[in-house]
Amino acid sequence: MKIAISGASGFVAHALKKAFPDFVAIERGDDEAKIVQKLHGVDAVFNLAGAPIAARWDEAYKKVLYSSRIETTKKLVAAINQSDVAHFISTSAVGIYRNNVACDETNARYGDDFLAHLALDWEAEAQKCAKPTAILRFGVVLGNGGALEKMLPAFRMGLGGIIGDGRAVMSWIDIDDLVSIYDFVLTHRLEGIYNATSPQPLSNFHFTKILGEVLHRPTLIPVPAFIIKMLFGEGSCVLLDSKEAYPKALLAQGFTFAYADAKSSLTKILA
Repeated sequence: MKIAISGASGFVAHALKKAFPDFVAIERGDDEAKIVQKLHGVDAVFNLAGAPIAARWDEAYKKVLYSSRIETTKKLVAAINQSDVAHFISTSAVGIYRNNVACDETNARYGDDFLAHLALDWEAEAQKCAKPTAILRFGVVLGNGGALEKMLPAFRMGLGGIIGDGRAVMSWIDIDDLVSIYDFVLTHRLEGIYNATSPQPLSNFHFTKILGEVLHRPTLIPVPAFIIKMLFGEGSCVLLDSKEAYPKALLAQGFTFAYADAKSSLTKILA
């Protein structure tokens, strides 16, 4: 099976390229005609395009976040609709959900902040695709890269700790399970929206303690919420918000998680 990947230089894309070695990369600078050419002979498209969300936001960067997702997806969908591609898998995020509310795909209460509107607009563009389309709402992806890579230096020095009061819930997914979800969606020709998250979200407090245990390091130094806000401005919501999402739709389809609990995932990753 030949795959086309937008956002092909990212952490998740790197893992997908290993699992689907017959791929072509869609570059951000490709125009619609160029993408149509690249889609010749392609069976499925993975849309992962988007500027990094874990950064300090100002109004200019928020425009970058928006255009790198919505405008890129709009162009990609227009090209797919002119091609023989059989399946489109686009990306979204659990940032779409309201804080401090347990949600699944059928019991969804959406937020009213920038991240939620970004995800809603992103999904709306993807759903304009005329081909069978699935949308994966990512949680925090755990693997050798991404968010975990940024956390590890402090934790390995014994300087890691909870963020704020530690009560914020983190919905997460192991990178190997995420790759398996793509394969599962393709194999079963699934359409619709799926939370790509472990069935066991956990609080920042419990995640911090598990990570310290796996690394055999203390986790005694908390990071006050105001420090995160000083460093990231409005973008601090990525670290401070509480998103509790459950993969009800995937479980209903029969998907089995290899790393449903954070300890098994972190132990595997950090072995």
